[in-house]
Amino acid sequence: MLNFELVTPEKLVRADEVHMVVVPGVEGDFGVMEGHAPFMTTLKDGALEIYKSAGGEPERVMVSGGFAEVGDKGLTVLAEKAEG
Repeated sequence: MLNFELVTPEKLVRADEVHMVVVPGVEGDFGVMEGHAPFMTTLKDGALEIYKSAGGEPERVMVSGGFAEVGDKGLTVLAEKAEG
Protein backbone atom coordinates (compact mmCIF):
# COMPACT_ATOMS: atom_id res chain seq x y z
CA MET A 1 0.00 0.00 0.00
CA LEU A 2 1.02 3.60 -0.66
CA ASN A 3 1.46 6.03 2.24
CA PHE A 4 -0.46 9.17 1.15
CA GLU A 5 -0.68 12.58 2.81
CA LEU A 6 -2.66 15.62 1.67
CA VAL A 7 -1.66 18.84 3.41
CA THR A 8 -2.79 22.48 3.12
CA PRO A 9 -1.27 25.49 4.90
CA GLU A 10 -4.07 25.22 7.48
CA LYS A 11 -4.01 21.50 8.32
CA LEU A 12 -3.28 17.89 7.52
CA VAL A 13 -6.32 17.03 5.39
CA ARG A 14 -5.66 13.33 5.05
CA ALA A 15 -3.09 10.68 5.95
CA ASP A 16 -3.95 7.22 4.68
CA GLU A 17 -2.71 3.96 3.19
CA VAL A 18 -4.14 3.69 -0.34
CA HIS A 19 -3.74 1.59 -3.48
CA MET A 20 -3.12 4.47 -5.93
CA VAL A 21 -3.51 8.23 -6.32
CA VAL A 22 -3.87 10.03 -9.67
CA VAL A 23 -2.38 13.53 -9.35
CA PRO A 24 -3.11 16.52 -11.63
CA GLY A 25 0.44 17.61 -12.49
CA VAL A 26 1.19 20.63 -14.68
CA GLU A 27 2.73 18.32 -17.31
CA GLY A 28 -0.23 15.93 -17.17
CA ASP A 29 -2.02 13.64 -14.75
CA PHE A 30 0.06 10.78 -13.33
CA GLY A 31 -0.67 7.78 -11.15
CA VAL A 32 1.38 6.91 -8.07
CA MET A 33 1.48 3.45 -6.51
CA GLU A 34 3.75 1.91 -3.88
CA GLY A 35 7.33 1.71 -5.14
CA HIS A 36 7.06 4.68 -7.54
CA ALA A 37 10.38 6.34 -8.39
CA PRO A 38 11.14 9.62 -6.56
CA PHE A 39 9.47 12.51 -8.35
CA MET A 40 8.37 16.09 -7.73
CA THR A 41 6.02 18.32 -9.72
CA THR A 42 3.85 21.39 -9.49
CA LEU A 43 0.09 20.82 -9.35
CA LYS A 44 -2.47 22.22 -11.73
CA ASP A 45 -5.99 22.89 -10.49
CA GLY A 46 -7.95 19.65 -10.70
CA ALA A 47 -9.04 16.48 -8.94
CA LEU A 48 -6.88 14.08 -6.99
CA GLU A 49 -8.32 10.60 -7.57
CA ILE A 50 -7.73 8.43 -4.52
CA TYR A 51 -8.17 4.67 -4.99
CA LYS A 52 -8.48 2.81 -1.68
CA SER A 53 -8.28 -0.57 -3.48
CA ALA A 54 -7.52 -1.96 -6.93
CA GLY A 55 -10.56 -1.69 -9.19
CA GLY A 56 -12.50 0.44 -6.71
CA GLU A 57 -14.23 3.74 -7.43
CA PRO A 58 -11.96 6.72 -6.73
CA GLU A 59 -12.65 9.38 -4.14
CA ARG A 60 -12.11 12.81 -5.73
CA VAL A 61 -10.65 15.79 -3.89
CA MET A 62 -10.33 19.09 -5.73
CA VAL A 63 -6.96 20.77 -5.27
CA SER A 64 -5.52 24.06 -6.42
CA GLY A 65 -1.93 25.20 -6.41
CA GLY A 66 0.96 23.48 -4.70
CA PHE A 67 3.29 20.55 -5.22
CA ALA A 68 3.35 16.76 -5.19
CA GLU A 69 6.38 14.81 -4.02
CA VAL A 70 6.97 11.08 -4.28
CA GLY A 71 9.73 9.83 -2.00
CA ASP A 72 10.81 6.86 0.11
CA LYS A 73 7.92 7.44 2.52
CA GLY A 74 5.23 7.66 -0.16
CA LEU A 75 3.28 10.52 -1.77
CA THR A 76 2.84 13.93 -0.17
CA VAL A 77 0.60 16.51 -1.81
CA LEU A 78 1.09 20.08 -0.54
CA ALA A 79 -1.91 21.99 -1.89
CA GLU A 80 -2.83 25.63 -1.44
CA LYS A 81 -6.49 24.54 -1.23
CA ALA A 82 -8.22 21.15 -1.01
CA GLU A 83 -11.98 20.57 -1.13
CA GLY A 84 -13.92 17.37 -1.22
